Amino acid sequence: STDECFAVIDELQRLKVFYVNIGGGEPMLRSDFFPIVEYAVDHQVGVKFSTNGTLIDAEAARRLAAMDYMDIQLSIDGADASVNDLIRGEGSFAAARRAMDHLADADFGPFKISLVVTRHNVDQLDDFKALADRYGATLRITRLRPSGRGADVWDELHPTPAQQVQLYDWLVAHGERVLTGDSFFHLSGLGEPGALAGLNLCGAGRVVCLIDPVGDVYACPF
Repeated sequence: STDECFAVIDELQRLKVFYVNIGGGEPMLRSDFFPIVEYAVDHQVGVKFSTNGTLIDAEAARRLAAMDYMDIQLSIDGADASVNDLIRGEGSFAAARRAMDHLADADFGPFKISLVVTRHNVDQLDDFKALADRYGATLRITRLRPSGRGADVWDELHPTPAQQVQLYDWLVAHGERVLTGDSFFHLSGLGEPGALAGLNLCGAGRVVCLIDPVGDVYACPF
C-alpha cells in the first residue's frame, strides 16, 4: 500500500540509503507513483526508475524535472521500431521517443537510455549511442537475465558466443561514456587485464539488494 511504501522510505532514510531504483513492470502504472517518489525525494532518498515511457507526457515530464534527485531510465530494445517493437510491442518505440522529447522539452537533463543486449540488436550499438548523444542522454547497456519473462525468451534472444566477443570489442572501443552497471562482469576474462576496468564484480549484496512487492529482501535484484 501507499502507507507501507512511505514506511519503507522512512526506514531507508534512517539507514542512510541514498537512492532506490523502482522497477516493474511499468512503475508509472501505480496511481500513487508520484506521491511515493515525491515522498522519497523529500526524505533524502533519491529515486531512479525504469520506464517504457508510455505515461511520460508533457505534464509528467515537467513534474519529474522539478524533483531534486530523480534519475530516469527509458527502456528500449532496438535502435529503431523494426527491432524494438518485435520485442516490446507495436508502437513502443514511438512511445519511448515521445517520452524522450517530452523530457528534453522539460529540461529534465541527462536521462538514461537503457537497453538489454540481444542477438537481434547487438549490431545496433553504434545507433543506440548516436540516439543517446542526440538527446544528451547517457547510454546504459545491460545483459539479458534468465529471470521472469527473460527465462521464456532466453534461447531466442541470448547473444551468441561470437556476439559476446563483438560486444566486448565494442565496449573496449566505445565504452568510456557508456554505463554497464557491471552487468557484463563475465566479459572481463575475454581480453587484456584492465581492458574493461570495473567489469569484475556482481553487485548482489555488495552495492544492491531487492525489496520485493511483499516486503521480502534479497541480495540479487533479479
